[in-house]
Amino acid sequence: MIFANIEYLFLLILLIPYIVWYVMHRKRTEATLQVSTTRMYQNAPKSWKVYLIHAPFLLRLCTFVMIVLVLARPQTTDNWQNTEIEGIDIMLAVDISTSMLAEDLKPNRLEAAKQVAAEFINGRPNDNIGLTIFAGEAFTQCPLTVDHGVLLNLFQSVSCEMIYRGMIEDGTAIGMGLANAVTRLKDSKAKSKVVILLTDGVNNRGELSPLTAAEIAKQFGVRVYTIGVGTNGTAPYPMQTYAGVQYIQTPVEIDEQTLTQIAAETNGNYFRATSNSKLKEVYQEIDKLEKTKLNVKEFSKREEEYEIFALVAFLCILLELILRNTVLKKIP
Repeated sequence: MIFANIEYLFLLILLIPYIVWYVMHRKRTEATLQVSTTRMYQNAPKSWKVYLIHAPFLLRLCTFVMIVLVLARPQTTDNWQNTEIEGIDIMLAVDISTSMLAEDLKPNRLEAAKQVAAEFINGRPNDNIGLTIFAGEAFTQCPLTVDHGVLLNLFQSVSCEMIYRGMIEDGTAIGMGLANAVTRLKDSKAKSKVVILLTDGVNNRGELSPLTAAEIAKQFGVRVYTIGVGTNGTAPYPMQTYAGVQYIQTPVEIDEQTLTQIAAETNGNYFRATSNSKLKEVYQEIDKLEKTKLNVKEFSKREEEYEIFALVAFLCILLELILRNTVLKKIP
């Protein structure tokens, strides 16, 4: 809570001389009776009115304090304000081809990538982050947003089932995935624009080659970090048969040369993630990216909060009047 007219609070200083005046004035105006000794009154019971004698004075003090607070206009702290936060624009480009079901990472490559990426997103609350997915073709699952709750919900819905349902063709179109992500970043005003591209294969689909997409990214000032995910050698792959799911060993083929060239062309880096822990280390390394300042306009509503103070002042005045004209009424 803040006060719009905070200078009125200085009126509370007047309470000090008023309290001093009350103490001094009361001693001079109290009725007295001179007697030779008060010993006979020592055990006389005190009336309950004695304990209320100063109640009007205290109520008057409370009333004055409440009126001063009303004049100071207490308000909530809600308002428009411009703040500067640190952040960059990031597009995640994730391969969802069926080869991402290989289980050299647990529970499989795609789920491991989703888990680590979710931690990465949660660790960068001030960034604009979006999501592109690709297999034989590419499309934007979520545009750049600071609403990371929506982004994470859309990310969790990503699976290879999208291929089996015919929503996207199978294959690995690295060039198309990168180009789609760059399209989302090309009009960004951020000084730092980044694509994190994760794949486990070799470009075999799409109308645009990965290196051509890298040149486009370079022209728009987009830095690309590439991640090759998969162990060395072969990996267990679940194959659906009439007898149920059986595992076959499939060779791990990652076009590391092309991924390295993409990163080098755009002043990024290439990383190889052969396990869950390595993948987490890769995202931690990328998390050390430089940040740039963004202006954010925040809005919240300001409201007057004087009503409660005015009500207390009214009740104090009312109670003082009642006491003075009933139990504490004086006979002239």
